[in-house]
Amino acid sequence: MTTPVYVALLTTVTEACHVLSVDLLKDVAIVTGAGRGIGRAVARKLSAEGCRVALTARSEDELRETAELCPGETLVLPADITSPEGIDRTFESVERAWGGAGVLVLNAGAGASAPIAKTTDEMWAAMLDLNLTAPFRCLRRAVPGMSERRWGRVVVVASVAAKHGEPYISAYTASKHGVLGVVRSAAAELARSGITVNAVCPGYVETPMTERTVAEIVSNTGRNAEDVHATLAAKQPNARLVSVEEVAETVWLCVTNAAVNGQGINIDGGGVQS
Repeated sequence: MTTPVYVALLTTVTEACHVLSVDLLKDVAIVTGAGRGIGRAVARKLSAEGCRVALTARSEDELRETAELCPGETLVLPADITSPEGIDRTFESVERAWGGAGVLVLNAGAGASAPIAKTTDEMWAAMLDLNLTAPFRCLRRAVPGMSERRWGRVVVVASVAAKHGEPYISAYTASKHGVLGVVRSAAAELARSGITVNAVCPGYVETPMTERTVAEIVSNTGRNAEDVHATLAAKQPNARLVSVEEVAETVWLCVTNAAVNGQGINIDGGGVQS
């Protein structure tokens, strides 16, 4: 016969083990596009805060450079996340090593510019594949495990282009508007499951992507790089580019504050106020 004391003890131990397992998973993070720029800064921030961080991007060399900068335990998982197989391999590797992830930062992305009349089908598809479809697939892959554990934090690195339009980036703007829509819908759907879904929306950030933008403008216009940098900085009311560390701090806010959900947080010095 099972005694009430034994049953109570067993229940307490079972609950304690469940809490422990969830707490451990809260410390496991996957960061896409972790090889450089914002992704590298986010990985370093999460690692410094005690997370075990799985790093994924196409370049293994860049991922290993990021891993060297992280103070905690990391996994280096080169993958092309525009491929469903690449996404599955990444998640399966994390699950085998650490039991799953409680934090998912979807940072991988790219930009391209062209007048509408010169925006090709290939450019359009590439922007949507990387900036919209890949984050959706990653979110879809993460949700069952997070729902089962009743805890999860998903943060998408979007852009202020998700909030307004600028000339010559129609494909990029469409992809970022779309991913913010996914964030808002998923947040509403999953709010009672212990999962939050947010986006951070940077303006112009000091990253390799911005440097490529500068180089393209220089090539197309003949202006010097210093003038182009100044023009981009002037688009933001504080007259400077955003640092990658500022973006990483905002990602961390989304991870630690359970009341922040379904938001697109602007990080642009006050330029876009919606």
